[in-house]
Amino acid sequence: MRIVDDLVRVLRSAVPEDCDVVREMTVTLGRRQRPGPDLMVVREPSGSGLDRTTYRPEEVVLAVEVVSPDSEERDRKVEPERYAQAGIRPFWRIENEDGRPAVHVYELDDTTGAYVPTGIEREKLRVAVPFPITVTMRELLA
Repeated sequence: MRIVDDLVRVLRSAVPEDCDVVREMTVTLGRRQRPGPDLMVVREPSGSGLDRTTYRPEEVVLAVEVVSPDSEERDRKVEPERYAQAGIRPFWRIENEDGRPAVHVYELDDTTGAYVPTGIEREKLRVAVPFPITVTMRELLA
């Protein structure tokens, strides 16, 4: 997915030094529960090897799902609920709105243990959590 490639590029230029942007990795939520967000920003523990395929929830700084026609239910409902239950604080869901990305930004509410929406960004994504970043949607389609 081109949008994922572009988002990886943009995020890598903004993440803190102790973090990395990964894709095609899973997050281990339980013994038989390892969902794979389209991308994650993770804190890399020292000694992480190249053969690593999964992260613990406490290592995930940001989980991102890009909604596609074959995964709408999973990306909009199932995965966000699992990430929230695991304590992954910020979550972004990217929707295709007439060929343009719309980023739905969520933060975990400590009281309810569920995600609450903090914005839907269609022109410019500007957030302070989990780290400061400003990006125009044009940059995601560069």
